[in-house]
Amino acid sequence: MIDSGKIIEYLDNGRFICALITEAQPKRVRLINQNGREVNLPASRIVHCSKMVLSPETSRDTLVKTLKEITDKRQELVDQISLKDIWELTIEEPSDTFDPDFLAELSFGQELNDDITAAFLRCVFLDKLYFKYKEGKLRAHSEDQVEQIRLQREREAQKAELIAKGAYTIREMMRHGKSSQETTRWQEECLKLLRDYYLFGNDADNADIARQILKEAELTRPHDAYHILVKAGVWNKNENIPLLRSNLSVSFSLPARQQAEGILQSRLEDLFNDTGRVDYTHLKPMTIDGATTLDFDDALSVEKKGDDYLVGIHISDVSHYVRPGDPLFQEAMKRGTSIYFPEGQIPMLPRHLSQGICSLIQGEIRATFSFMILMTAEAEVKRVRIHPSIIKVARRLTYEEVDRIIQSDEELKILNVLKRKLRERRLSQGALLLPFPDVNIFIDTASRVHVSLGRTDTPARTLVSEMMILANSEAARYISDRMVPGLFRSQPPLRQRIVHGEDDDLFLNIRQRKQLPRGELSTNANPHSGLGVSHYTTVTSPIRRLLDLVMQHQLNTITRRLEPCFTEDMCRDFSSIITRALSAANNVKQQRHRYWLIRYLQERKGQLVNALVIDSGPKRVTLVLTDILMDVDLASPSGYRPTPGTTIQLRVSKADPMDNTVRFDWP
Repeated sequence: MIDSGKIIEYLDNGRFICALITEAQPKRVRLINQNGREVNLPASRIVHCSKMVLSPETSRDTLVKTLKEITDKRQELVDQISLKDIWELTIEEPSDTFDPDFLAELSFGQELNDDITAAFLRCVFLDKLYFKYKEGKLRAHSEDQVEQIRLQREREAQKAELIAKGAYTIREMMRHGKSSQETTRWQEECLKLLRDYYLFGNDADNADIARQILKEAELTRPHDAYHILVKAGVWNKNENIPLLRSNLSVSFSLPARQQAEGILQSRLEDLFNDTGRVDYTHLKPMTIDGATTLDFDDALSVEKKGDDYLVGIHISDVSHYVRPGDPLFQEAMKRGTSIYFPEGQIPMLPRHLSQGICSLIQGEIRATFSFMILMTAEAEVKRVRIHPSIIKVARRLTYEEVDRIIQSDEELKILNVLKRKLRERRLSQGALLLPFPDVNIFIDTASRVHVSLGRTDTPARTLVSEMMILANSEAARYISDRMVPGLFRSQPPLRQRIVHGEDDDLFLNIRQRKQLPRGELSTNANPHSGLGVSHYTTVTSPIRRLLDLVMQHQLNTITRRLEPCFTEDMCRDFSSIITRALSAANNVKQQRHRYWLIRYLQERKGQLVNALVIDSGPKRVTLVLTDILMDVDLASPSGYRPTPGTTIQLRVSKADPMDNTVRFDWP
């Protein structure tokens, strides 16, 4: 037990305080400290107790003065102590635990007193690098422990410096734009921290540092980091955040770029010298695509053969250039598909391939896969020949051009008649057409968002889609009939049918889409109920889809009577890879699509928008905004229940694309 009248020292917020005990109990003491304050203190907090005693009759002023003098004297002694020297002596001792008096006396080399011991303890508490105080004893750290503590201190100092300078840099940046040359290094490091923190939150490396930088800079709103990065020029004001969070590849590896450069040096003679490739350059195939399309992967030709027609569906032979194991094939496996955004695209293959040597450009010799399908006037398939080929596109047509001339152009007229017959047959086999407008988003130079709907069931578009369905189903049949491993798309039978024939009612089509069973990708060729075909895969977009490229490789080997390129197990692996890649890509695409639609609505806050009622229940109403085809779910209005199939108006009350929130009020 410590008696009253003793001078003690205790720690308060990391500072040593000198005090006199005025009343002592077994576990607590009352005291007056060097600042003249009376304190009730747990005895366990006392670090040092002097032997000297002060008379209780000493006046308070004298007592406080004495305590301050003792504190000053002990602090002067602290400056004379070298803990490192004492520690180096202790590590040679067999024990690592010492009495403070022993080490204090060793440090000064003179007769021990209260001030020397107290000063030594102060030094130990101020610099905990070499010793640890516990229960009245000092334990010397090992050399490894000292090194670890030193490294930890350096990291903490760097962290504190980064937070302080980072916060200053950010404040300056928000006021004046980019920081001065002297703070460039800090700016870059801080911006990287803020970028990762905004994208990944607490999962980001050094999230705590980024959080403290923002707090120190008094920037604590949810999107402050985003605005800093925009102001610094790291991001644009409509940065694709879902894409950055997805870690999807947006650039190609050096080996892939080098391979692509090598492909550009390919010689046309190699195509003509390939004995397994059929020369169709005498045909006059045409491409039919959008006006802004740059990657043409399919072309069509038609010839009259007596009473029949020979339809050529020519697909870019990407497998000739991109082969399994190649860097470009590895890139395609990572991406799975090309992704299209209103502001641009992320291609599956480099643009000088997808828009160059692999694109079926008018007037250029190209390697292709040709589906030469002999059909009757009723579009009955009589014979199918599939083989690697060479073509030269004669005409490049847009959808709009084809729609204008489809009844006057002889080739287009024939293809259109065959298209109608093919479609009628699929409908008779249960196919669902379900035309749904394309939502076209355009951002002008002033960053205003424009949305328009484009019909997908125009004569030109349905002609192309019908021919692609034909080629894909025949490719699936060809591979399946030969019992070759492959990847096939299928869809279970529809349980509830709402739409029949060529109904194009938006309300019914949306309701029917909600009833569609989930499609499957597997190594078994099962029927596809939605398309009304018994076999189905996709091979017609090898520039844009990994699945099509994989199946094109299978076709390439078996049409040349070689061993299949991929085994059953490899196809299963591809199925998993493709499913994951498509899920990630579609998720990013949908989020980005929604961002722009909310931006569109943000510009129309307070205005009325048209909405089609899809479902109406006692608690919730499901609608679709008819101008932009955005799904909306609202609490049912009080007093009445909207009728499904009717069009009503909603008022845009809030739209925040950054928060991914949009709210509507009933009119």
